[in-house]
Amino acid sequence: MAQDASSSDGPMLNLSLRELRRHLQAFFQEYLDGKSKETIGTYRRSLNTFEKWFVQQQGGFRFTEDDIRAYKTYLMEERELSQVSVSTYLTAIRRLCQYLTDAGFLEENPAKGVKGNRRPDTHSRSVLTETDIDQLLEVIGEPTQIGKRDEAIIYLMLFAGLSEIEIVRADIEDLEQTLMGWYLRVQGKGRTVKDQQAPIDPPVLERIQAYLDTRGRVKPEDPLFVSHGHRSAGKRLNTRSVRSRINGHLKAAGIKRKGVTPHSLTHTAALIWLNRGMPLEEVKERMRHGTLDTTMIYFKKQGLLKRDPEELKELEG
Repeated sequence: MAQDASSSDGPMLNLSLRELRRHLQAFFQEYLDGKSKETIGTYRRSLNTFEKWFVQQQGGFRFTEDDIRAYKTYLMEERELSQVSVSTYLTAIRRLCQYLTDAGFLEENPAKGVKGNRRPDTHSRSVLTETDIDQLLEVIGEPTQIGKRDEAIIYLMLFAGLSEIEIVRADIEDLEQTLMGWYLRVQGKGRTVKDQQAPIDPPVLERIQAYLDTRGRVKPEDPLFVSHGHRSAGKRLNTRSVRSRINGHLKAAGIKRKGVTPHSLTHTAALIWLNRGMPLEEVKERMRHGTLDTTMIYFKKQGLLKRDPEELKELEG
């Protein structure tokens, strides 16, 4: 039986992993009874993420409001989820806490005071300015294997609009030449197959080919981007490695500021295309947006590309 405790933070609930899983199972059986398959699926995915994070805390999560806020920070800063996704995940943990409260394991719901994020009418992550882009391009492109790899990745994000997950899932055979030019077949977030195409313009293709030339003989099924570390040489890069490398380049360029993340490069791609006069519909297709409404968010922000970086710092607080 889980033991209650108290501290200056208020009542706490100390659960083992086994106990948490038992409560989760009861929650799904009792609290979600009669809900649609879609709703149950959403809760299962959300709480599966919470369970994994709970394990990482090694007993430090005690179901206090501060703990819930720490989980929210993890979702926002480490997972870099959208504001809508963060709200969905918090709703799931709020419902779980309410179940624990109703069952008498908690005196009150600690998640009630931790609000989700409102659906944004603009992207929370900052975009890069033309000055930022120039400074970033100046610090990349070292004539090493890793340097050429990082340059190709940055070009794919900044000038082809690819996300981190699409990049790490890409294989060499996904790069295809058609009568209309080169494309990369991609598997986006939440998708199970590579059912979308991202146009690859000549400057981006040149960087990819320059990197592949450093790898010698490769097979079509090999990952497009691999690690070149001593212990992990040849293994597919993961999103954490990509994020770490790009953050390093952002800092080296002196453009790492509040709101600027590796994903900012992907957002900036749309602004670059719009400022070059690309039709809105084509930008929508390149960014693989579900609706034109999403693309309109970028259309409204396209002037930020030409803003002074220092001015953006002030605007972003």
